[in-house]
Amino acid sequence: MNYRESYNMFACGGILFNHESPRRGETFVTRKIANAAARIKRGLQDKLYMGNLDAKRDWGYAPEYVEAMWLMLQQDEPEDFVIGTGETHTVREFLELSFAHLGLDWRDLVDIDSRYLRPAEVEALQADPSQARARLNWRHRVTFPELVKLMVNAEMDQL
Repeated sequence: MNYRESYNMFACGGILFNHESPRRGETFVTRKIANAAARIKRGLQDKLYMGNLDAKRDWGYAPEYVEAMWLMLQQDEPEDFVIGTGETHTVREFLELSFAHLGLDWRDLVDIDSRYLRPAEVEALQADPSQARARLNWRHRVTFPELVKLMVNAEMDQL
């Protein structure tokens, strides 16, 4: 007997990889980059200081992950799921797309600052969403470039 049966609970878990949106806090790297690109474009900031640009992450659009959580709760039997895109992209790629979207060359506007290097960096995080695809018929729809543009556009609109 497991905890679900012991307490007669419908309990499922989701391991949600990096789920991004314009609501993300400004200290998260995707929001930090999108915000800085917009501020630089508007003349409100001169440089962006970053740490490891080679870290790879599985970034997806948060509203789609909420949809996955809802689908988990619609199942007849509770089950745990991994939610993500199954793709990885570097911080550098996020920079390139963000700045290019605004007609800027990130190489002229971004400097590495050792204060932002993590002592125990995980080089790559990548989800395996195959179970969510198979059992929930869930898959991400917003592509990485679309996600970057969406976040940068939101920052430009806010300014």
